[in-house]
Amino acid sequence: MRERAHTAVPAAVAQLSVKDVTKSYGTRTVLDQVSFTVRPGEKAAVIGENGSGKSTLLRLLAAAEPPDTGEITVSFPGGTGHLAQTLDLDPGHTVQDAVDLALADLRDMERRLRAAEEGLADASPAELDAYGELLTTYEERGGYQADARVDAAVHGLGLAGTTRDRTLGSLSGGEQSRLALACVLAAAPELLLLDEPANHLDVAAVHWLEEHLRAHRGTVVAVTHDRGFLERIATTVLEVDRGARTVHRYGDGWPGYRAAKAAARRRAEQEYADWLAELTRTEDLLGAAAHRLATTCKDPRQGFGKHRRSHESKLGGQVRAVRERLAHLRRNPVPAPPELLRFTAAPPAGGGADQGAAVRRGDQDAAPLAELDGVAVGDRLRLDGLLTIGPGERLLVTGENGAGKTTLLRVLAGDLEPDAGAVRRPARIGYLAQDLPARSTRLPLLAAFAAGRPGPPEEYARPLLALGLFREEDLHVPVAVLSAGQQRRLQIANLVTRPADLLVLDEPTNHIALDLVEDLEAALAAYPGAVVAVSHDRGFRRRFPGERLELRAGRRH
Repeated sequence: MRERAHTAVPAAVAQLSVKDVTKSYGTRTVLDQVSFTVRPGEKAAVIGENGSGKSTLLRLLAAAEPPDTGEITVSFPGGTGHLAQTLDLDPGHTVQDAVDLALADLRDMERRLRAAEEGLADASPAELDAYGELLTTYEERGGYQADARVDAAVHGLGLAGTTRDRTLGSLSGGEQSRLALACVLAAAPELLLLDEPANHLDVAAVHWLEEHLRAHRGTVVAVTHDRGFLERIATTVLEVDRGARTVHRYGDGWPGYRAAKAAARRRAEQEYADWLAELTRTEDLLGAAAHRLATTCKDPRQGFGKHRRSHESKLGGQVRAVRERLAHLRRNPVPAPPELLRFTAAPPAGGGADQGAAVRRGDQDAAPLAELDGVAVGDRLRLDGLLTIGPGERLLVTGENGAGKTTLLRVLAGDLEPDAGAVRRPARIGYLAQDLPARSTRLPLLAAFAAGRPGPPEEYARPLLALGLFREEDLHVPVAVLSAGQQRRLQIANLVTRPADLLVLDEPTNHIALDLVEDLEAALAAYPGAVVAVSHDRGFRRRFPGERLELRAGRRH
């Protein structure tokens, strides 16, 4: 958390531009020749999968790190506020220290104003002018309302009971994050650079934040995974492309981004279809031309001498031209667009969505797919009575943190055995855990994907690449060195290509880019089997069909 006035150019006009910027860490290039601008007053959302370089980009804009090459111009007369993902203060400091640090620029103006006021009686015209300019700047920055803004932000973000003398070390990680956000917002800088500002906020706090940012008259650049935040706030989307190591800019906010992505897919499909059609047409032309040439050489009715040789030469030239065209097409293939994600699973015989609906209606003729009866796990989970999941059923498990949502899913998936109670589950379960494995395999990506499948790994290269989740150069990279987003993609690739009657999904939208989130939602909508999920993603929860199961304090309600 820090605030600063950036003076890379004269501060007469607010501007933010990035030109040909490259940033590397060791041998790994994160951003390569990136260029874009953000206009004054825009609300720009920075999106991309984990590890793509979003936080790096924000640190570059905040001048917290220098680029290797290129130019970054950030000039805002009203100052810049940067919210990092962690609070950069010693745990022994107090909440008041954090507030003073955030308001350091305004506090400095206050001291200068007080000092100038003491000598106003004997001030020269130049000193009076300087005092007037400083006072105007202080008032324009809302200096007199700064502490009131701190109190309003602290209250709005759910920290109303936090006193100014409390030490930072006594706050939880979530409370520290909310305090850092409150301080940055209270400073009221013209440019806000925010890294995941909606993290650690409940529904009421997120709503307060969204309304605050919508009313902000300056510029906002915010890294976010929250689609609800995007839909309400963003006027511009900056997508950090991990594969290309660049940034793509999309206008018209989230709807504009989605429309551009859909149009790009249609173009890719059309270009591939055109290439296939041209390839087929050229192969047919070559076959016809070769047949005519062969017929001419064998048919005595074509005559002899100079005229026949000329005809054969002309046909031979046509054949060569068509062959060259065919070779060019084959050397420069248009890649097939990624296949739409589609779960390959099928429900048990006699099951399906109709049977799942029958179970939800209480039809006793529909046999449950899974049952948890009186299950308990220490003090983490207790289910009173019987929980049943029918074929094709959809169930969203909700509840506050610590209510036992993940524990319930682990028991249902067979990843954790309960201390008490009985569990019956189908043999084929697709389980997506909330967290990535603590120790990733050293196997290459392709070998890890093929593990447990018949045949050599090479047979699975084409099906894996067809999903559009990886590039060919990724196939031989050890899983342990893949980014969090790539490791999540591997989990999803396994999930959509292995049969399952029941999908158990714990925070399925974690670690992945937002376009993949929407592809995953579409695949789930078309999946005929049962789904049990936990998610904090507001968009995922809003669109999830079926029943809700709320857990509270280790009990089922």
